[in-house]
Amino acid sequence: MSIVFDAVTVTAEGPEGTSVLLDGVNCTLQAPRTAIIGENGSGKSTMARAISGLVQPSAGHITVDGLDTVTDVRALRRRAGFIFANPGAQTIMPTVREDVALTLRGRGLSRREVSERVEAALAAHHLTELAERSCQSLSSGQAQRLALCAVLVGEPSLILADEPTSLLDLRHSELIAARLLAPAAEQVVLVTHDLDLVRRCDEAVMVSGGRLVRQGPPDEVVTAYVDSVRG
Repeated sequence: MSIVFDAVTVTAEGPEGTSVLLDGVNCTLQAPRTAIIGENGSGKSTMARAISGLVQPSAGHITVDGLDTVTDVRALRRRAGFIFANPGAQTIMPTVREDVALTLRGRGLSRREVSERVEAALAAHHLTELAERSCQSLSSGQAQRLALCAVLVGEPSLILADEPTSLLDLRHSELIAARLLAPAAEQVVLVTHDLDLVRRCDEAVMVSGGRLVRQGPPDEVVTAYVDSVRG
């Protein structure tokens, strides 16, 4: 799978006028696991959201395996799953089991097939004992495991995760990281401040001021990022 940014600019209107969130980004992301790093406000989350079609370019184009993120957004959403830093933003149904099952609705599966896939997904994410719990009663770590489970049960080709471990303790961070980096999808794009997690990816890109300033092996990009922060 190939993600291509072609002179992509993203802007947003605010009280003080127009802000440039991405500024003429050109790159191709093809590695199985890519980490996007940068300081707060650098544009890294905007980059991930633009790939998913949640944010539209003001100029330029993004394609995901040939699908345009603006004109082909419906087809893209069937192939890609997005995981937010705040898992509450994507929880819809009352209980854990119902929320996971929602992903499979409208896919032409029998009740038995849905049930089998849901139960297998719950077990894989250590959520079986919480299956009948209210989604609103979960801890932040449990809620993030649910969010990831609900995405992966749909077997997406592409997973986009925006700081999925930022609010978690060490145990839950490790659980989420292990599931994200396992070969459950053709491609994962991960926005994170966790530099150890970045080093476990196949490639990293560094964003600063809305521009892509570095792309390459994770160790090299992390070193460049740390040097730039420490000045």
